[in-house]
Amino acid sequence: MSLADLRQEYSLAGLRESDLEKDPFRQFDKWFGEAQAAQILEPNAMTLATATHDGRASARVVLLKNFDTRGFVFYTNFESRKGHELSENPHATLLFAWLPIERQVIVSGQVTKVAQEEALAYFHSRPRASQLGAWASQQSSVIPSRDVLDERLRALDAQYAERPIPLPPYWGGYRLAPESVEFWQGRRSRLHDRLRYRRESEGGEWIIERLSP
Repeated sequence: MSLADLRQEYSLAGLRESDLEKDPFRQFDKWFGEAQAAQILEPNAMTLATATHDGRASARVVLLKNFDTRGFVFYTNFESRKGHELSENPHATLLFAWLPIERQVIVSGQVTKVAQEEALAYFHSRPRASQLGAWASQQSSVIPSRDVLDERLRALDAQYAERPIPLPPYWGGYRLAPESVEFWQGRRSRLHDRLRYRRESEGGEWIIERLSP
């Protein structure tokens, strides 16, 4: 079958304005719970799109680690490609693709670093191997071989064998505070439902708009 012939007809559900919660955080919490109930693999996996100051875009999948009315939180190396791009241009977009239930959520807004205390608490909640990995990897930098990475990990494992692993100074969290949140529900004939929350001013009321598919 050719790529042009690959099609999936969406028919599970529709999305009406009357179905939505009054704010996007409660609506996201509702849909996230339904994604978990559907046993979607890693429902907290999201594509993070960033761009340099001159508009050169990049994207990668990261994991959502917390969300509340302040925004959506993920953790990474500040010296990675995404870290450098966020320092140049703090605007980003998150995309959750829950295709088994024919849904997507797109969150766009401004990104800031989380507080040091919040990052430290999360870092120490991670498995020990993940903590060591944060030290071992100079994320996005060129390395000569996999052996170099494995040797760094072995050395760090020995170094911290008998003591707590500290938070790397170049590692922490970001919080994306949404300016708009779009909820997408697949429908027949590609006439999908797209309902977007947005604010006309910072701290203002959320406005719900239907977008043409």
